[in-house]
Amino acid sequence: MINPYEPPQVAKTRLAERADENTGPSPLFRDRSFWGMTATQFLGAFNDNLFKQLMLLLAIPVGAAAIRRADEQGLATMIFSLPFVLFSGFAGYLSDRYSKRTMIVACKCAEIGIMLLGMIGFLSFGTFGYRGLLVVLFLMGTHSAFFGPGKYGILPELFREEDLPRANGVILMTTFLAIIFGTASAGFLGDLLYNAAGERVPQRLWIGSLACIGIAAIGTITSLLVRPIPPAVPNLRFEFSTLAIPRDTRALLAADRPLLGALLISCMFWLVSGVALQSVNSLGMTQLGVGERRTSMLTAVIGIGIAAGAVLAGRISRCKADFRLVTWGSIAMTAGMLLMGVSLPLPGGGFRHLLGYAGSFPVLIFLGGAAGMLAIPVQVFIQTRPPEDQKGRMIAVMNLTNFIAILLSGAIYMAFDRLIEALQWPRSVLFDFNALLILPIGLFYRPKIEPR
Repeated sequence: MINPYEPPQVAKTRLAERADENTGPSPLFRDRSFWGMTATQFLGAFNDNLFKQLMLLLAIPVGAAAIRRADEQGLATMIFSLPFVLFSGFAGYLSDRYSKRTMIVACKCAEIGIMLLGMIGFLSFGTFGYRGLLVVLFLMGTHSAFFGPGKYGILPELFREEDLPRANGVILMTTFLAIIFGTASAGFLGDLLYNAAGERVPQRLWIGSLACIGIAAIGTITSLLVRPIPPAVPNLRFEFSTLAIPRDTRALLAADRPLLGALLISCMFWLVSGVALQSVNSLGMTQLGVGERRTSMLTAVIGIGIAAGAVLAGRISRCKADFRLVTWGSIAMTAGMLLMGVSLPLPGGGFRHLLGYAGSFPVLIFLGGAAGMLAIPVQVFIQTRPPEDQKGRMIAVMNLTNFIAILLSGAIYMAFDRLIEALQWPRSVLFDFNALLILPIGLFYRPKIEPR
C-alpha cells in the first residue's frame, strides 16, 4: 500500500522494486490506469468539443442576421481560453501539492455540474441569450484549466519514460477521435436549431447538454480506474507567484533553453490551431455555404488526421522526442494551409474555392496528420525534461502559455476576419495567413538537446 505522506521518489522506488519482483512493470496496454486515463480524457474532450462547437456555430451569423452582427467566434474562443490564463498557475500548484489522481476525479465531478448549467443555458436562451452561454463556456474553460496539469502531469508518474511517446500518442489519438465525434455530433445537433419556418431556435439544443451530463457522469466513473498515487510535493508552499509562473519554474526555463524553446513551439502550434479551427468554420458556413452539419464534418476530419499523425509520431519517436518530426510537420502544415487558401475568381464576380467541399476533406486530413506529428515530440519533451518535483507546475505553465496563445488566436482571427471583409477577399485567404504563422517553425527551429 502506498503511503501518501512518503516522499514521491521513495514511493516510486518501492513500486519499482515490487514490480521487479513480479517480472517487471505491466505492459502499457494491459495497465488499467492507462485505459482509465484514456477513457476519461476521451469523454472530457468529447464534451468540450460538442459544447464549444455548438457555441462557435451559433457565433456565426447566417442569412439576414449576418447584416446585423459580426462573426463572434473570436470572442467565444477568447472566453474559453481566459480561465487557462487566470488559473493554470494555481492548478499546477494544486496538482503538485495534492495527488494528481484526486485532482482528476474532482474535475470530473465538477464537469457534471457545468454540463447541467449548460442545459439550463440553452433552455433559458430567450432570457439570457448568447451571453448566458458564454458564462457556461467560461466555466468549461475553468474546469479544463484545473484538469490539464493532472491529466498530463500524471503520465510520467504512472508509466515508464520509454512508454511515454506511445502513451501520449494513444491519448492524443483518442482525444482527437473525441474531437471528431464531438464536433460531428454538434453538426447533427445543429439541425435541431431550425424550426419549420427555417428560423434559428437555440433553446432546442438543450438535448445536447442532457447527453453531455450523462457523458460527464461516465467520465467520473472511468477516472476512478486510475490507480492512486502520492502527491509529488506534499509540503509545497503556496506563493503568489504560483498564480502566474512560479519562481523555480522561471529559473528552470531560464537555465534550460531547449525546454523554453519547446514551450514556445507548443504555444505557436496552438495559436495556429485556434485560428485554423475558426477558419474552417468560416469557410464552410460562409464561402461554401454548406450549413452547420457539413461544416462540422469539415472540422471533424482534421481530428482523423491528427489521430493518425499522433500514432505515427509515437512509433517513430519510440523512447525519445524526435524533433525532426517538428520540422516535417510544420512544413507539411504550411503546404496544406496554402492549398486550402486557394480560391479562383468567377467571371460574374465572387470566388470559387479551388478544392470545394469534397476536395477539402483529404487536404484537411493531411493537415491534421502533419499537426499530430508536430505536437507529439514537443509534448513528450515538456513532460519528461523537468525534474520530478516540477512536472505538474511545468505542465500548468504549458497550459497557461498555450491558452494565452489560443486567447490571442481569437483576437488574431477577428483581425483577419475584419481585414478580409474590408478588402472583400474570399474566406479561404484565412488559411494563407495561417501558413505564414507556421512556416517559420519549419525554416528555423533546430534545437540542440544536451542531456540534463
